Amino acid sequence: MKSIWKKWSQISLVKQILIGLIIGVILAVAIPTVAKPFVILGSLFVGALKAIAPILVLFLVMSAIAQHKSGHKTNMKSILVLYLLGTFLAGLVAVIVSFIFPVSLTLADSGEDLAAPGGVIEVLKTLLLNIVDNPVKAIYNANYIGILAWAILLGVALKNAPDTTKTMIANVSDAVAKMVTWVIKFAPLGIMGLVIESITTNGLESLLSYGKLLAVLLGCMLFVAVVINPIIVYIGIRQNPYPLVFKCLKESGITAFFTRSSAANIPVNMRLCEKLGLDKDTYSVSIPLGATINMAGAAVTISVLTLAAVHTLGIHVDIPTAIILSVLAAVCACGASGVAGGSLLLIPLACSLFGIPNDVAMTVVGVGFIVGVLQDSCETALNSSTDVLFTATAEYRQRRKEGKSINFKQAS
Repeated sequence: MKSIWKKWSQISLVKQILIGLIIGVILAVAIPTVAKPFVILGSLFVGALKAIAPILVLFLVMSAIAQHKSGHKTNMKSILVLYLLGTFLAGLVAVIVSFIFPVSLTLADSGEDLAAPGGVIEVLKTLLLNIVDNPVKAIYNANYIGILAWAILLGVALKNAPDTTKTMIANVSDAVAKMVTWVIKFAPLGIMGLVIESITTNGLESLLSYGKLLAVLLGCMLFVAVVINPIIVYIGIRQNPYPLVFKCLKESGITAFFTRSSAANIPVNMRLCEKLGLDKDTYSVSIPLGATINMAGAAVTISVLTLAAVHTLGIHVDIPTAIILSVLAAVCACGASGVAGGSLLLIPLACSLFGIPNDVAMTVVGVGFIVGVLQDSCETALNSSTDVLFTATAEYRQRRKEGKSINFKQAS
């Protein structure tokens, strides 16, 4: 048994996850009744990640800011620009593809009992209120905007604290980070449980009637991941971007795909940033912030489903309105994490741009929940992996300007 564990430990985490994935598929398809009890493994894994992430963000950010030395660059401005640019371009791609491949929907009467925000002002108001949320409540509800705000304020307040206090906070931060590595070691079992749950609960039959819609949604996300994002990265680092792009997709995207939670993937992303040799002062802030506002996948979902509703109802859309939709989708996507139901419940807001009644828009949300098995998984994988990608791009760009070498290809 000891030798088996030793050999297992020598296999990379990504390969371990793929093994767990394959075992999960085989069990779910071949012996679903036997596989069903293993679903608890997936729930435990996601629950553990979600539980540790708020504490990790609070102490990591607070420690990084408290010990931050004046004059040390963190590249946060560049990262924010990349986040906003990536989200806008994703929405624009979705709009263009929706014009080329228009999709008609069969609007079922589902989703009408859900509450959606009334406008962009309401979304922005929610984001602002999240900033001043009670710190205990913010941690309990995993409100990362609020957690970041309190962590930054506490970090600034502790900048003049004694070194012993800063050391204690740093030690707590390191301890929480160590706990994260323990949780991540159970990723193969967690992914196996999540795969079993997905296959035994949802199946794939219900998705067949929405094949074209899924093709447009997933095609847009794939195009953003392997074409748009690499172009952005290349402009920044002037090197072949694909080793970095595929590394982020492999080590962040796979876990995000199955957990379907950007918040749960924060610990995974921070671990990847550490492996890439990125500045802790930067990624300790940019990763949780990215989980809140860097939402390329959400922009795709909002744009595609909104234009599908527009096409179904026979509404004419001109180019200026389409561009406005891209901007609106980007703004809505940035607020997606602050609204119950994520990106899907922001679709009525975008539909209002075309005068589509709220009750009709909510039926589109119902369609979104039907295809959500794949849509939400791919959306989260794109969103979360891009957090690391753009954080790394901003730092490598700065290193290139300073004449330093960029060695992400060798990061293990």
